[in-house]
Amino acid sequence: MGLGAIDLNLLVALEALLEEKNVTHAGIRLSTSQSAMSGSLARLRRHFNDDLLVRVGREYELTPLAERLLPVVQASLHKAEEALSLTRHFDPGRSLQRFSVVMSDYVMTVLVEPLLRALAEEAPGVRIDFHPIVNGQLETETHLRCHDLMIVPLGYQLPGVSEAVMHDRFVCLVDPDNPRLVDGHLTLRDLAEMPHAACAIGKSLTPADRQLETLGITPRVQVSTPGFSVLPFLVSGTDLVALVPERLARRYEGLARCAVVEAPFPDVPLVEAMYWHHNRHSDPAHRWLRETVRKVGTSLGQEIALADDSHDEDAFPELTAAS
Repeated sequence: MGLGAIDLNLLVALEALLEEKNVTHAGIRLSTSQSAMSGSLARLRRHFNDDLLVRVGREYELTPLAERLLPVVQASLHKAEEALSLTRHFDPGRSLQRFSVVMSDYVMTVLVEPLLRALAEEAPGVRIDFHPIVNGQLETETHLRCHDLMIVPLGYQLPGVSEAVMHDRFVCLVDPDNPRLVDGHLTLRDLAEMPHAACAIGKSLTPADRQLETLGITPRVQVSTPGFSVLPFLVSGTDLVALVPERLARRYEGLARCAVVEAPFPDVPLVEAMYWHHNRHSDPAHRWLRETVRKVGTSLGQEIALADDSHDEDAFPELTAAS
């Protein structure tokens, strides 16, 4: 059958149906009513002479033919998107484009302000809608397709294309009057015995939690939150300890009554990466967005390096004077 004999928009519906394995979810993804999506499924079933989706219990599963179709349809739509993008041009200075970006509260705290400054200078008409991470977003591809970017820590096994954006490390936060704090230090025994305030994003452990696990320490979590930014206020005035990214800790150091303390184990790196669906990879506007986020992330790294150099000079004034 030639291409002219079928509505190629059905390929978009087919991809959504096979990836979501659910008519309602596929309709939401394509902003289409459930009845319209059911109609598309019926047409596709007639075309392929196959059910494509079959009910197993309360869920739907792909038929063997649908399993073979999915990667072919994904690759075909990716190539089509790539071909169409070759003729498009993106002018950030004149664009009114609206992007959707998902990120943790930690990334919002440290990345959004410099990113908005960059947009105001280069693309004043561009708008970005920022969304927090919600349960389930880090386990499926669905949300990756609904947003232009997701900026989350590496290690969550999100599908799609990814690139590291910014780096940080973990430190401890405690109340300055916590009796465990001796000469500005905590020990591994302290971390094992103190009650913890912890951040729980998705099902995976944070890099700091994995490090504690490696050291044979199971944190006694007394309270957990879906983000890092509230942890400094939970620590304040309590006997809790929290492991948080240093950039966030430094920002809240003067706002909440808390002390930033070096972790009693080697530095645990936190790498935040931007993820995007492969269908957006060649889009000029999306390439510009990624490049802008990349530049902002790089500038944050340079600021940290300069701050570290400044601390080194303060620590060795005689060397600075001699030079």
